[in-house]
Amino acid sequence: MNDKQKKMLRKIIVAAVFYIIAIIISKLGFQYSKLVSFAVFIVAYIIVGKDVLLKAFSNIKRGKVFDENFLMTIATVGAIIIGEYPEAVGVMLFYMVGEFLQSLAVNKSRKSISDMMDIRPDYANLIKEDGSVETVDPYDVEIGAKIQIKAGEIIPLDGIVVSGKAMLDTSALTGESVPRSVNVGDHVYSGSINKDGLLSLEVTKEFSESTASKILDLVENAAAKKSKTENFISKFAGVYTPIVVFAALALAIIPPFIFPDTGFTTWIYRALTFLVVSCPCAFVIAIPLSFFSGIGASSKIGVLIKGSNYLELLSDVKTFVFDKTGTLTAGVFEVVKIYPNNVSDMELLENAALAEEYSSHPIAVSIKKAYEELKEESGNLSERLSDLTEVAGQGISIKVDGETVLVGNDKLMTSNNIEFEKCDDFGTIVYVAKNNVFLGTIVINDRIKETSKESLAALKNIGIQKNVMLTGDTKEVADIVAREVGLDYAYAQLLPQDKVDKLEEILAEKNTTAYVGDGINDAPVLARADVGIAMGGIGSDAAIEAADVVIMDDNLDNIVKGIKVAKRTMSIAKQNIVFAIGVKVIFLLLAAIGFGTMWEAVFADVGVTVLCIINAMRNLQVENI
Repeated sequence: MNDKQKKMLRKIIVAAVFYIIAIIISKLGFQYSKLVSFAVFIVAYIIVGKDVLLKAFSNIKRGKVFDENFLMTIATVGAIIIGEYPEAVGVMLFYMVGEFLQSLAVNKSRKSISDMMDIRPDYANLIKEDGSVETVDPYDVEIGAKIQIKAGEIIPLDGIVVSGKAMLDTSALTGESVPRSVNVGDHVYSGSINKDGLLSLEVTKEFSESTASKILDLVENAAAKKSKTENFISKFAGVYTPIVVFAALALAIIPPFIFPDTGFTTWIYRALTFLVVSCPCAFVIAIPLSFFSGIGASSKIGVLIKGSNYLELLSDVKTFVFDKTGTLTAGVFEVVKIYPNNVSDMELLENAALAEEYSSHPIAVSIKKAYEELKEESGNLSERLSDLTEVAGQGISIKVDGETVLVGNDKLMTSNNIEFEKCDDFGTIVYVAKNNVFLGTIVINDRIKETSKESLAALKNIGIQKNVMLTGDTKEVADIVAREVGLDYAYAQLLPQDKVDKLEEILAEKNTTAYVGDGINDAPVLARADVGIAMGGIGSDAAIEAADVVIMDDNLDNIVKGIKVAKRTMSIAKQNIVFAIGVKVIFLLLAAIGFGTMWEAVFADVGVTVLCIINAMRNLQVENI
C-alpha cells in the first residue's frame, strides 16, 4: 500500500470505531443518549465522508455536478436530515471501503505495467579516453562512446559488446525469463540487466532513441487511448447520471400528492435510496480497469499494446497479413545444405570462404560463418589470396595459394566451360570450382522460424479466418514458405507501395485486419492496417513507431497470447457491463416501489463495483494464456 491508501485505511478504521460506538450509545437509553449518539455519528460521517463532500462541492463550482460524489453527498445528507443517521454513515463508510478496495485493485494492475519502469536507467558509466570511468546522465552519452556495465546494473543505452561476456536478464523487455548470453560483437538493448560479468559497450543509439525509452513512451501513453467500449461508458455515465438525479427528485416530490397517506418522509427516503443505487461507479471504474489490466497482462508476456482502442481491435481481428523476412523467417541467411563433389565438406567450404573473404554480402557472410564453425585454426588469409575479379551477374574469380577458384551461379560455371551438376533446391545456389574442376554446391537460405507453423495454426484455432503473406521475394520462394508454414495466400515480388495496394484490397473485405512486419519498408502497411504489429526485437525504429502493438522478442507465439488477452479483456468488460446494469435496474425498481433499503442500495453500488473490480483483476493472470 502507498501512503494515500494507508491514510484512507486509517480513516475507515477510525470512522468504523466511532460508528460502532454511536450505535451502542443509541441503544443504551440514558437521558442524552440520542443527542450523544447523533454527535458521534456526525464525527464518524465527517471523518469518512469529508473528502467526498469536498470533491462534490469543488466539482459543483467547476460546473461538473452529476458525478458519484454529488450523488453520495445528496443521498447521505438527505438521510441525516430525515433522521436516518446509521444509514447515512453506513452508506458513506461502505462507499469508502469500496473506493479503498478499488484503489488496491488499480495499484495491482498498474504494478504489472510500472514494473517495466524499473528499466529506466539513472546513470551510465562512461569510459573516457584515458581509460577512467565517469558516472554521467544517459542523455549525455553520444553515439560511438564506450560505456561500462557492472554486474547487477541496468544497461542504459543500446550498443554492441566490445569486451567482456555476461548473462542478461531481458524479462522486462521480452517477457522471457531465461537469461540471454552475450559476447563480443553482440547487440544488447537498454533496459536489460547484467546478471554477471563486466561488459564494455560501444553506444549505437542516443538515450532518447534507445529501446528502453521507446518502451517507456509506449507504456506511459497507452492509457490515454480509450477503446470504443470505454468511450461509450463515459458518454453513457454522462447521460445516465443526470437522468437518475431528476428521476429521484420526481420520486420524492410527485408520489406524496398521489398517495397522501404515505407522506413526504417515506418518498424522500425512497428517493435517497434510489440515488445511492444509481451511482455509476461500477461503469466508470470497473470497465476502464478491465482494459488497464489487459494492457498490464500483455506487457507481462512481452506484448506492448499502445492503447485500449488497439486492445479492442486486436480482439476482433479476423485476417492476419505477414511480411516474410524477419517475421515468418529468421531474416538471417545460413548454409542449409552442402553437396561436395569428390572433396570433403571442409575443403568445399574452405575454398568458398576464402574466395568470399573480402565480401560483406549476406551470402558471403553465411558461407564464411559456416566455415568458421568447422575450421580448427585460422591464419593470415590475406597472404593466400590474390587476383580477385568480380564477374558481373555471375560471381567471383580469385587465386587461392596460386590456384584459381570460381564461386558463383550456374552462369559462371557455364561461361568457364566447367562440367557441373545442376541443383534445384530451394534457396540461393552457390557453385564452387577450382582449376576448372567442379568441387560442389552450397545451398543458402533464410531459415523459417521454428515457431511460425505452430503459431499460424494456433491463430486459426482461436478464430482467425485467413493468414496471408506479402513479400518482395520471388514467387517460388513465397510458395515454398507458404506451404511450410500453412498460409492461406501468398503474394510475391511486391514493392512497399505494392504491399499497401494489396493490403487495401484485403481491407476492402471489411474484416478487421492485422499486419505483422519488422522492416522500414513495412512502416506504410503497419500504419494502414487496422492493427499494425511490429516485431520489436530486431524490428526497425520506423516499424515500431508506425505499429499499434510491439512484440518484444520476435516470437510469433506471443501474438497468439496477445490476442487471447485481448479476447479475455473484452469478455470481462462485457460481463461487468451486463452485471452492473442488470443489478442496478433491479434495485432501482425496488427502491422506487418501496422494497429497497439503504443497505440494499450499498450492495447495488459498492458491492457491484467491488465484484466488477475483482472480475477485472482476473485479467492479470497470464500463467494459463
